[in-house]
Amino acid sequence: MRQHFKNQCIDTLSLLLEAHSEIENCIRAQQMDAAMELLEECQQGAVGIGNLIEETEGEGNYEVSLLEKYCEMIWQISEKLHDSENFDLTETKNNLLNIVENIKKGIIERIPLSREIVFMPYKASMWDSLEPVWRKLSAENDIRTVVMPIPYFDKNPDGTPRELHYEGDLFPKDVEITDYRSYSLEERHPEAIYIHNPYDGTNYVTSVHPDYYSSVIKNFTDELVYIPYFVLGEINPHDRGACEGIKHFVTLPGVIHAHKVIVQSEDMRQAYINIMTELTGEDSRNYWENKIEGSGSPKFERVKNLTAADHEIPPEWRKIIEREDGSRKKVIFYNTSVAAFLQNREWMLDKIKRVLGIFKETQGEVALLWRPHPLMEATVRSMHPELWDEYSRIVEKYKEEKWGIYDDTAELDRAIAISDAYYGDASSVVNLYQKTGKPVMIQNVAV
Repeated sequence: MRQHFKNQCIDTLSLLLEAHSEIENCIRAQQMDAAMELLEECQQGAVGIGNLIEETEGEGNYEVSLLEKYCEMIWQISEKLHDSENFDLTETKNNLLNIVENIKKGIIERIPLSREIVFMPYKASMWDSLEPVWRKLSAENDIRTVVMPIPYFDKNPDGTPRELHYEGDLFPKDVEITDYRSYSLEERHPEAIYIHNPYDGTNYVTSVHPDYYSSVIKNFTDELVYIPYFVLGEINPHDRGACEGIKHFVTLPGVIHAHKVIVQSEDMRQAYINIMTELTGEDSRNYWENKIEGSGSPKFERVKNLTAADHEIPPEWRKIIEREDGSRKKVIFYNTSVAAFLQNREWMLDKIKRVLGIFKETQGEVALLWRPHPLMEATVRSMHPELWDEYSRIVEKYKEEKWGIYDDTAELDRAIAISDAYYGDASSVVNLYQKTGKPVMIQNVAV
């Protein structure tokens, strides 16, 4: 049984003991109707505990048999009151006390403790930031893991919500998905919740559904854990200029509301601590030191073990990657980032067209795998709608010509595994790709 439900049972048992004293007072004052009502409430409370135990532990539990015995005692007391029969109040109260204490002891000592941990990704393409933790915890016998993708909105230029998206059907086949509409955080109160989106409503492009803001869900768990979906370039935590450069990644609702934050390294942990301490005052440093861990991004662990053989390549991709004689071309992972687009806009669109033109000319030797950031389309439409038509034309032309691969799937791992080198913007993907030991080339929009 989970600790939250054990606590519910123990709290109810404490209320029963309080009710026993009140029943005794009512009987001595000859307030029999009030005593009968309290007896009925005691019986209902005991039945509720029994049902909860059977739901979590199955039938045939010893504590349930004690609860049934308790209900029988309550019934006998009510019958005696109904017949105005005198009985020993002190002995009756002691008998009830003994059986309640036995039930309480059994729940604490004999019913094994278990935990329920919920993972709440919003985009399937960002699942890699949580997946290694999920696999590790799922292997524990006393832990039940729940993967519950949550819905999110794209935003209009004025910040209002646009389309509602749900990507529960895009996760790997071996990940059992729980529909968010069938799981109540308030009722289940999981011991821990893991998230990878820290923005709540502060992102200009997307927003998870407000029901799942970190400020809300922290109230329905003992431990809200935030693991960033991105990895940053390492910095010196004592370099104020470098810390200022990543501040917008740190001072976010998810960092503020989480009980625990896990970041990619000890240096990054120290940077987070320094940034948040500067924001909230030196007296808060100990709080942030206890809250933020630098044990490493799960994305690093995952990418180190990637091999091309572990991933199925679609037939239409094979036609682009393989020559007619069966030999394989070099595959270049071309990544375009949201940050680079926002910084360069029209220049970025021109750069993409030039890059595609060059790789089209060399398609006999090199296969291009273009994978824009998963939020690129939403970003263009939300923040620069005047560029949407041109951007969408570039994408559609590339798709229609079919000389290169357009990867808008949730499988970043596959793109990293099957490619031979990285070319594109300086983004968090670079920090991951470097772990493979394969070449990384950063594009210059001005060249």
